[in-house]
Parts: sequence; C-alpha cells; structure tokens
Amino acid sequence: MVPGNLTPYFAATSAAAGALIGLLFVAVSLRPDSIFGKNGDATGRRLAESSFTGLVNVFFISLVALIPTTDLGYPAASLAVVGLWVTLSRHVRRVGVSHLTVLLSILVIYLGELGVGIAAIFDPSQQTFVYVLVYLLIAAMSLALTRAWSLLTGEGVKPTAS
Repeated sequence: MVPGNLTPYFAATSAAAGALIGLLFVAVSLRPDSIFGKNGDATGRRLAESSFTGLVNVFFISLVALIPTTDLGYPAASLAVVGLWVTLSRHVRRVGVSHLTVLLSILVIYLGELGVGIAAIFDPSQQTFVYVLVYLLIAAMSLALTRAWSLLTGEGVKPTAS
C-alpha cells in the first residue's frame, strides 16, 4: 500500500511526466523526418522511444499510486516488463548504435522495478518497496530527460538530407 505521505510526490511526478511527454511530442514534431521519417536516423528514433517509454512508465505508476489503498506490485511489474521489452527489442535490432552505459542504466532501472513489483505482489503491506520504487522512478525520469535533451539538441542524430 502507498503511504499517505507520498501522495503529493506521486501527484507531482504524474503531472511532471505528463507535461514532459507533451514536450517530447513537441521536440519530435520539430524534426519528424529526421526521427521517424523514411530516412530517419536510428539514434534519434531510439532516443525518442526510450524517453517516451521511461516517461510513460513514471506517469502510469505515479497515476496508479494516487488511487486510494492501491498496491503497486502488479502495475510496477507489468510496466517494467513492457519497458524491458521495448528497450531490448529496440536495442537488439540496432546492433552497433547503442550506448552501452545508457542501455545498462535502463536495464538496471527496469529490472529493479520488476524485482520491487514482484516483491510487493507477495508482501503488499511492506512500504519499503514503495520507497525503493520512488527512487527508481526518479532514476527513470532522470534518464528519460537526459535522452529527451539529447534528442532536442540533436546529439548523435544525423540531419536529414534535403
């Protein structure tokens, strides 16, 4: 169960993640052809996808946490599996264009979230799991913001040929 003193935190993170998802859409719309177009750069696409996945993860876990007397085990484990699947499917298909440190960081966050989610399923009254999840969400949002900033600045993204 989510401790009552974390309600403001989850309200803030759900609002922040929702706003940042909107801003990510704006950033992508500034260069749609260079990211998702026919000649789009794999790095730009991966930056957008991983940022979106991370922010959606934070958004939905935070949103579910606002439901009174909810347990976060199933949502955390489910979203971690989705995040792992999206991350691995994107990185494995594009061999040679991945930043290993970022990939490992993403995997650590989602595997940690999966572990905490499973542990919370078996012992939903243990509030320690919620606090660990809070820090994993902070890490996920930090990494998503870093990826979104790289996308916005064009770091590693090839410009489209005009």
